[in-house]
Amino acid sequence: MVRVGLVGLGKMGISHFSIVNSHPDAETHVCDASGLVLDVVGRYTSAPVWRDYDEMLEKADLQAVIIATPSQLHGPMARKALERGLHVFCEKPFCLDWREAEDLARLAEEKGLANQVGYHYRYVGAFQEMKRLVDAGAIGEVTHVLAEAYGPVVLKPKGATWRTDRAAGGGCLYDYAAHPVNLVNWCFGLPAQVTGTILNSIYSEATDDEVYSTYAYAGGLSVQVSVNWSDESYRKMSAKMTLTGTKGRIMADRQEIQVYLREAVPDLPGYREGWNVKYTTELSEPVRFYLRGEEYSAQLDDFVAAARGGPRKDLNDFASAAQTDRTISMMIDDSEREKTLAPETVRQAPARRRGWFGRAR
Repeated sequence: MVRVGLVGLGKMGISHFSIVNSHPDAETHVCDASGLVLDVVGRYTSAPVWRDYDEMLEKADLQAVIIATPSQLHGPMARKALERGLHVFCEKPFCLDWREAEDLARLAEEKGLANQVGYHYRYVGAFQEMKRLVDAGAIGEVTHVLAEAYGPVVLKPKGATWRTDRAAGGGCLYDYAAHPVNLVNWCFGLPAQVTGTILNSIYSEATDDEVYSTYAYAGGLSVQVSVNWSDESYRKMSAKMTLTGTKGRIMADRQEIQVYLREAVPDLPGYREGWNVKYTTELSEPVRFYLRGEEYSAQLDDFVAAARGGPRKDLNDFASAAQTDRTISMMIDDSEREKTLAPETVRQAPARRRGWFGRAR
């Protein structure tokens, strides 16, 4: 039995608690600053509750922690756990400073501890198949990628929270764009150059609601990132990747992968010349507990297994998350450079009206 301390019972923390608290090999302790939340957990579950993270680490005799707090707390909390020899699963984005992320990745590896960050799309069957096909050279040399995410998250002005404060780790860039950026990193690594980054506000006053950027890689690969969490034409979040290569094209989202091959690849049985479609349901292994998607349970099941002494999975480890943190930092730096361009060098767009596709509100 692995004793797991979960800190932060917000949106993702509640999901993680539901999954790990149902795990037959885990005993869950819960920590949160809200007395009301802890009262509910204490009343309706058997999980021990704590108001103070340091006290939980000191007294609960944990083997692992799950960190689901506001982003600016991730680094310090992860470090305290690692220094105590605890395995760590942390929600994304990992750290707001990529140098801190890299330092924590090194510390976890030096101590031989399981370490994961909640980039759950790497556990989605269609995206795993996308990665496999890219690595196998199915579409030849990849020359262009479009990485997208859209959804109806912020559709009106909201009061200030940590998610609306970029310094605290909120905004579309950290909360939404981090997912497609992480998928790009998974396939192609860190970009050589980031240009044309635009972080626009639509409804939010202090942070971005839409993100656009272009990456360049050695060899000529270009990547365009297009993300908008104020898009009500989508019923829920939709992340997708389109990869164009010299021998075909791949389009993948959470539901399916569509692959066009100019010619069949002998080493890829099940794929023929022309269009091929495979669904996430046929590409995913069943999980013991389903909540929101197989990927959420699969990543935590791997974490608990590693904390029990099983093999450590590097699918969404600290090192890969640090690469995404560094890419986000490059985007922020580039967006600041874009703001300093002389007005005469920029073609002025017509003034926008707030609202979806320019519609008045």
